[in-house]
Amino acid sequence: MNVSRLMTRGAGALVAMSLLSVPASAQGAASHAAPAGAQAPASPRDSLSAKIGTADIKVNYGRPSKRGRVIFNGLSDMKWGMVWRTGANEATHLTTSKTLSFGGKDVPAGTYTLFTLIQENLKWELIVNKQTKQWGTAYDAKQDLVRIPMTVTSNNAVVEKMEIQVKPAGNGGEIIVSWDNYKAVAPFTVK
Repeated sequence: MNVSRLMTRGAGALVAMSLLSVPASAQGAASHAAPAGAQAPASPRDSLSAKIGTADIKVNYGRPSKRGRVIFNGLSDMKWGMVWRTGANEATHLTTSKTLSFGGKDVPAGTYTLFTLIQENLKWELIVNKQTKQWGTAYDAKQDLVRIPMTVTSNNAVVEKMEIQVKPAGNGGEIIVSWDNYKAVAPFTVK
């Protein structure tokens, strides 16, 4: 048998093996998926989109759970007087297509991160920060765009999994952060 025929047969065998291996590798990829009944992450990512007036607003954040813990002034990174990442894991991102005005403090169209200064006297501040794509604990106060006073009330029922909402209200809207026994609201108008 000459070398040319051997190479042709060898190449044919290689092609046949490659074709046969595709279904096997596809099945192998499926076996790497999370098994049924696998535990969900403790702080899954969530996102929301809202149309308030002419503004398209999006928020992407991690949703931590209470899980029986004392949250505010209980967790080591959530003591009174501290800046909280307003979520979990990666920093919470807010994107707006129009300028939002929070009591005269303007947030131009763009993408920002949200933090919250939490205080025992319920005089919380929503912090809109210019730094983006960072881990939630990588807060740099020098990057603050504005600090916005929030109206904080105590919930009658415990909110197990932290939630951020953007809803229409009055002549604009409001950003609402709810978790544990607290609900914090920052009203805004669209420019």
